Amino acid sequence: MTTTRLQDVELPDFGSPSEVPVIQGDIHARRIDELRRRVAAAGLDDVVVYADREHSANLSYLTGFDPRFEEALLVLGQTGPPVLLVGNECVGMAKAAPLDMEVRLTPVLSLPGQPDSVGKTLREGLADAGIGAGQRVGAIGWKELGPRNRIDVPAFVVDDVRDLTEPNGSVESATWLLIDPADGMRVVNEVEQIVYFEYAASHTSSGVRRLIFEFEPGMTEQDAVALLGWNGAPLSCHLMLTAGERARLGLLSPGHRPIAHGDPLTVAYGIWGALNCRAGFVVSGPDELDSAIADYVDRLVAPYFAAVVEWYEAIHVGQTGGALWEIVERRLGDPFFGIFLNPGHQIHLDEWVNTPVRHGSNIELQSGMAMQVDIIPATGTQYFTTNIEDGVVIADSSLRAVLAETYPDVWARVEARRRFMREVLGISIHEDVLPLSNIPAYLPPFLLRPDRVMTVA
Repeated sequence: MTTTRLQDVELPDFGSPSEVPVIQGDIHARRIDELRRRVAAAGLDDVVVYADREHSANLSYLTGFDPRFEEALLVLGQTGPPVLLVGNECVGMAKAAPLDMEVRLTPVLSLPGQPDSVGKTLREGLADAGIGAGQRVGAIGWKELGPRNRIDVPAFVVDDVRDLTEPNGSVESATWLLIDPADGMRVVNEVEQIVYFEYAASHTSSGVRRLIFEFEPGMTEQDAVALLGWNGAPLSCHLMLTAGERARLGLLSPGHRPIAHGDPLTVAYGIWGALNCRAGFVVSGPDELDSAIADYVDRLVAPYFAAVVEWYEAIHVGQTGGALWEIVERRLGDPFFGIFLNPGHQIHLDEWVNTPVRHGSNIELQSGMAMQVDIIPATGTQYFTTNIEDGVVIADSSLRAVLAETYPDVWARVEARRRFMREVLGISIHEDVLPLSNIPAYLPPFLLRPDRVMTVA
């Protein structure tokens, strides 16, 4: 059994990228070609990719375009240019996309009540893009609903596609082509995408680090959340920071309440490609907690950290999602811990793409997968919670070699984080594991002592 303890630790400055990596148009073009190949292999003629403000990751991954305010549709056949149908306010913005596309105004995708006298109806736009009678069309939304005839795209889109493909055509869900947890296009990443993820994780984790080390009791939640230093990058979730009783409710945005000594506190910061969370109590040590939870570390934090350590030490290329699930079930299966979500998932532009980490899952982790450590106790008691959420990439020797040669600065930061996890925290991670966070597995349960963290004894 892993023995853990609290120890004074100096957290190094691992550095951050000086520039934002950009996914170039040629990479998007290769993704379009690969999607066409998969569409043909699935026996489909065309796909229609749906996006809105909250669910734009699939479209952005393929094209570099994401709608603001509105909805959008990408229509992709086996030949010809990709066709992007957009509403009124995205016609201009679509020109910034790095992929060459035909952009066509389709007012029904605009906000309610906006002008619709210019442009074409959705049915006309789909027909002009090549959707027609007898075709088998795949609809890509953002999650799978089981049987392929259950489609997670709005009915007004599906209805028009069905009308156009009659009498002998069909429409079915094809979201799995992009997000299947075993081999979906978006769960295995190119080195360029990994470099972007490292940029994103460096930024968000540095923000959480700054908050942990610099916030003080008496600050309001809104004052404290400013320490995260959001730089305007697209968010993958709302900024979350709450203290006191509201912190026990989960995913809330910061309010005006001052943070008080003794409060439970939770924070989460996510932009495209990364998310980091931490939680604990606004105290300096156990003697400042309510006497009923003076054993907070022994009862909750220590077994939690031991489970996270074993999870980290178990992941590598070829490991199964079921094995990761079993680690957490064995260590934290007691109802006290309240673990009910999957203990780990794939991350991308959206915070949660899919997950192979399920009971009995035989899905093997592949080189290029980006995984989120996401083991969340929900005790529902005075003990509140504790939390490490950080991102890692799984990379075989060939991918590691390409990353090291092509992006030496990124590789140097990854190696420094790995040494810290191994030599300071005592976590024996596999060579396949590339930590992206600047607070890698760094867990201070008492937030007024951010230099006193959990380690392997």
